Amino acid sequence: MLLTVKTLATRLQINASTLYAWAAQGRIPCIKIHGLLRFNSEEIDRWVESFRVDSTPQLPHSKRSRGSRVGLDVLIARAKGQAYNSAPRGNQTQSSPIGKETIDGAM
Repeated sequence: MLLTVKTLATRLQINASTLYAWAAQGRIPCIKIHGLLRFNSEEIDRWVESFRVDSTPQLPHSKRSRGSRVGLDVLIARAKGQAYNSAPRGNQTQSSPIGKETIDGAM
């Protein structure tokens, strides 16, 4: 059975303009018949099922282990240290191409 944009928009509870955008981007299976968009209901059912999220219960945020967060904090601190404390790399040069600062005693 083929669905119209209006019917599918109502069924998915989204705006018709969203369906037009998704169809133009190739994000939703559709058929174009003489410029009119139609959607195969069986293909749409499979497409919707592809978004199903695993319903495994999760621990509340406050009870989760902070081990991974601590590891992330260490990684961030290490990256900051390398970025701010490392020697010049690549095309980083002195501010003057001739090194005049050292000659004038500015450094």
